[in-house]
Amino acid sequence: MSWSAQDIPDLTGTRAVVTGVTGGLGFHTALELGRKGAALVVTARNPKKADATVARLRAELPDVDLETLALDLADLADVERAAGELTSRHDRIDLLVNNAGIMIPPKSATADGFELQMGTNHLGHFAWSARLWPVLKASDARVVTVSSLAHTGAKGVDLRALTPEGSPRRYRRWQTYAESKLANLSFALELDRRAKAAGLGVVSVAAHPGYANTELQQTGLKMGNPMLGFGLHQISRVVGQSAAAGALPSLRAATDASFTGGEYVGPNLLGQMRGKPVLVGMTRAARDEELADNLWTASELATGVTFDVA
Repeated sequence: MSWSAQDIPDLTGTRAVVTGVTGGLGFHTALELGRKGAALVVTARNPKKADATVARLRAELPDVDLETLALDLADLADVERAAGELTSRHDRIDLLVNNAGIMIPPKSATADGFELQMGTNHLGHFAWSARLWPVLKASDARVVTVSSLAHTGAKGVDLRALTPEGSPRRYRRWQTYAESKLANLSFALELDRRAKAAGLGVVSVAAHPGYANTELQQTGLKMGNPMLGFGLHQISRVVGQSAAAGALPSLRAATDASFTGGEYVGPNLLGQMRGKPVLVGMTRAARDEELADNLWTASELATGVTFDVA
C-alpha cells in the first residue's frame, strides 16, 4: 500500500516535540503532525529562523497549539536547560522526533569540545532524549530518530570522536557525517532493545529522508564547498525529492500504529533516494549490537548523562 500524509491518524490529544524545525524536514514534519491535531513543541537554535518558521506554521494552521523552545544541541548545558524547561511545562510527551542536524561543515567543535557533527547529530540528541526520558517513559512515547542514507558509508563509529581530545585521524567531513548518522540509527535500535528488555511501552523507530533538497543539505554544502554544494543541489532536483516528500518517512515512523519498534523507514525508489515511505534495510554495522552497546556507554561518558532506560 502506498503511504502518504493522508494516512496519518487523528492526533488530537497528543503532544509532539520536533527538533530542528527551521530546516525543511523538521518544518514539514511539524506541519503534518499539527495538521492532524497534535499539540506541537518545536525547537530551533536560531531565534530569527525560529520566528520565521513559527509564522509559516501559524499561517498554515491558525488554530494549532504551538510552542517554541530554544535548543542548541551543540551545547550540553543548553540541552540540560531546554529539557528542564520542557519537562517543567509538560508531564506528557507522546512523540519525540529527533530531527535536527548539521552536515559536512569545516572542522569545528561543539561548546564542549566534541567534533561538531558527532557532537550535534548524536551526542546532543542522546543527552536530550536521556533528559526527557522520565516523561517519555511515563507517556509510553514513540521516539523517532532521523538517520541518513549516508550511514551506509560508515563501517563503524570512531568512539575516539566522542572524547574532547577527539580522534587523531585526519578529519574527513563526509566520513564523519556518515558515522554520526550511523550513530543515530544505532542509538534508535539500541533504545528500542533496551525499552523492550525493560518491559516498557516506549517505541523507538528510525527514518531517513532519502536525497531530499533541504536547508541542512544546502547550508552544510555551502559551508564546506560552495561549488560542490551548487552541483549537488542541481543533481538533487533531478534524482532527489522535495523536503515535504523527504519528511514522509519520519511521519510514517512517527504515526504508523503497526510499528512495534526497531523499524527503519525510507523512500522506496532509486536506491532509497526518493519515493514513498516503506520499511528499508540497514547495514551490518547498524545491526551490530556490540557496537551499539559500546556507543551507548561512550555517549554516557561523553555527555555526563546516565541514560538508564529501565
